[in-house]
Amino acid sequence: METRAIVRIALFAAMIAVLGLLPTFHLPIASGVPITAQTLGVMLAGIVLGPRHGTLAVLLLIFVVALGAPLLAGGRGGLGVFFGPSVGFLLGWVPGAFVTGAVMRALPRLPVFAAALIAAIIGGVVVVYACGVVGLMVMARMAAWQALLATAVFIPGDLVKTVAAAALAQAAARSYPAALGRGA
Repeated sequence: METRAIVRIALFAAMIAVLGLLPTFHLPIASGVPITAQTLGVMLAGIVLGPRHGTLAVLLLIFVVALGAPLLAGGRGGLGVFFGPSVGFLLGWVPGAFVTGAVMRALPRLPVFAAALIAAIIGGVVVVYACGVVGLMVMARMAAWQALLATAVFIPGDLVKTVAAAALAQAAARSYPAALGRGA
């Protein structure tokens, strides 16, 4: 892997971490799963870096969190985060970034905004939520319908994040067309 790719991966891992500094909101219906801005970073990692490097950025962040760095929303870090109700969402960032990047790369003929929006919805919402629902079912001992209902409250905010990710991708493509590397 070339140095430039390593730097971009580290930069996106740092960006996701910085998004964790924004204030979080906890809803009682979701068993303590916070509303955070970090999923926006996961979506952008997949859109900009592609499936492989976007996934590596998320894995790097998760590795550093596992080592104890308080980089998740609300200053959480350490192995304990892997035993809480939000673990499904956290681990869902990995396939979420991969699918977001894969969908973005699969839509080279669409305008950047449309491709990024579709990619963010499929990877950053559908895939991450599927993992999050499973995590809630296991860790919070919820029935499937309860977990689906609990995660439904996050959908409006995450759809706003998909639009933001698409707008940022479009702005990046306009200012530096090679930023997204869509044909690669």
